[in-house]
Amino acid sequence: MAATQLPPTVFYNGFMNHYDYIIAGGGAAGLSLIYHLGQANLLDRRVLVIDQVRKTQNDRTWCFWEVGSGPFEALVRRSWDHLWFHGRRSRRLSIAPYRYKLIQGGDFYQFMDAWLRRQSNVTRVQGRIAAIEERGDGVAVTVDGVVYTGCWAFSSIPTTAAPPPGYAAWLQHFKGWVITTPQPVFDPDAATFMDFRVAQGDHVRFVYVLPYDAHTALVEDTYFSPSLLPQAVYDSGLRGYIAEYLGLTSYAITHVEYGVIPMTDMPFSRRPSPHVMTIGTAGGMTKASTGYTFQRIQRQSRRIAASLGATGQPFYDQPMLNRHALMDSVLLNVLDTGRERGQMFFDQLFNHNRPQQVLRFLDEDSSLLEDLALMTTVNIPVFVTATLDVAAQRTMMALARRR
Repeated sequence: MAATQLPPTVFYNGFMNHYDYIIAGGGAAGLSLIYHLGQANLLDRRVLVIDQVRKTQNDRTWCFWEVGSGPFEALVRRSWDHLWFHGRRSRRLSIAPYRYKLIQGGDFYQFMDAWLRRQSNVTRVQGRIAAIEERGDGVAVTVDGVVYTGCWAFSSIPTTAAPPPGYAAWLQHFKGWVITTPQPVFDPDAATFMDFRVAQGDHVRFVYVLPYDAHTALVEDTYFSPSLLPQAVYDSGLRGYIAEYLGLTSYAITHVEYGVIPMTDMPFSRRPSPHVMTIGTAGGMTKASTGYTFQRIQRQSRRIAASLGATGQPFYDQPMLNRHALMDSVLLNVLDTGRERGQMFFDQLFNHNRPQQVLRFLDEDSSLLEDLALMTTVNIPVFVTATLDVAAQRTMMALARRR
């Protein structure tokens, strides 16, 4: 029996259309969660997936690094065990045992559509979510006037609230072109992780290049800044980079993508109400200092599934003090105050440390001693000042909440 598009009629405490788990949002976070529920043998329960728009197009590219194979290994379009980093000097870095991997959004959505059709207890509904409310010992979700109830709801609907005073509100925004060239110009065995040779202006700006083969690559112009730019700025930047650094005057653009990722250290409510859990970017899974999200979503999804299987509830333990989140706040403070350019920070990281150490640090897999050793390679006075600034801001906010 395939997953149906129309919800069956089931009554629970007087309500029809009752589910064990309701997933509000069918993007990377929601789809990854239901996939991990399946891997944990939890899809003998009834699950509802709600999304306003069914995603089918190749609207984005996810990149990440990992050791070995991941849950979506079959979808990895390209991977590399070498990375180029261009700063004050250019280096071709071996990152083994890591591999830098690329998954296209269209492949992910197509795979999940086919997989969900084989899950007999999964229902998909398309519509606008008007409300997610506590209702007795569960939740009620209103979609285009229809109420669905559930034991637990998982929401990836992004917050529209502005960060409170004392927290950063930066954006990672980018535009990319997939280009093909008549001559072989790309290094198919190495991706360009960051190229800071481009003009920085008032932003943190770099270009990355992901070669599919010697003739084809995704070239993406990326900015970290508090505000967005006109589309013409990205187009001009891409044309200039392709001409100056790739040496190309003849190429065809076969695909265009544009995206905006929030880079904020504001606190996210993991549990906005007793039976609701936020996931994905809405749940703080976007790393504030880099914008990487896909692997963090997979980690969160695995932990939710493990907690549900072991305890029947999704909320897993987290440390009282997250030093990696603190370091994200410190870096954003450095950028926000202009104490140092982002170009210099990443240049120091990659030029004074093994790339595996940097990737482990950015992935939050490093130990405290490793973190301390790595931070001695950056501008210590600047980062000590920023740390004290962040600590003072957090202390003042904590005191204000107690009044």
